[in-house]
Amino acid sequence: MKLATSNRWVAPRRLVAVSVIGGSLLGVSALSGCGYIAPQQTTVVYSASDGIRQDLGSIELRNILLVSGGVDKPGRVIGAVFNTSKSDIKVTFNGAKGSQTEFTVKPGTPYYLNEASDASILSSVSEAPGSLETVKVSQNGSGQASAELKIPVLDGTLEEYKPYLPGGASSQPAPSTEPSSETTTSAPSGH
Repeated sequence: MKLATSNRWVAPRRLVAVSVIGGSLLGVSALSGCGYIAPQQTTVVYSASDGIRQDLGSIELRNILLVSGGVDKPGRVIGAVFNTSKSDIKVTFNGAKGSQTEFTVKPGTPYYLNEASDASILSSVSEAPGSLETVKVSQNGSGQASAELKIPVLDGTLEEYKPYLPGGASSQPAPSTEPSSETTTSAPSGH
């Protein structure tokens, strides 16, 4: 005798099986891919330094900061500026109390504001070290642009910034640490 099978149970069983398999794949995906809905830190652009970064028209400012001895004292602008245009661009920093410094950046050549040959100094800084100074940065040349930036103010507390404090002998970069030809000898200890 042949038993009759009912087709009315086959379709729901298949639906349940597909639902279980789909749910388990979704669960594995959610557990292993938690970054699916969370932002990935590697896609965030930020300055991994003490200074700021800003793109302004055809210039790119990188690691820009001010080194100053304090409020109402001069502040030296340090960092790097890149010109992405095909012609020279004059860059101007306008600070507190009418202080200003400007320089020309050639295309394709990085311009480093911390070299001994450049003295980009604002005559007055209105914020104390550890604060942010509002400075207007503008470019003249291919496509004029300007922006007010909040630039960190640092002092000589960190040894690497001490040579850049404006004024006196400390405004020159630190001397080279190459070994000299002179040798010093010390008297032997009496043991």
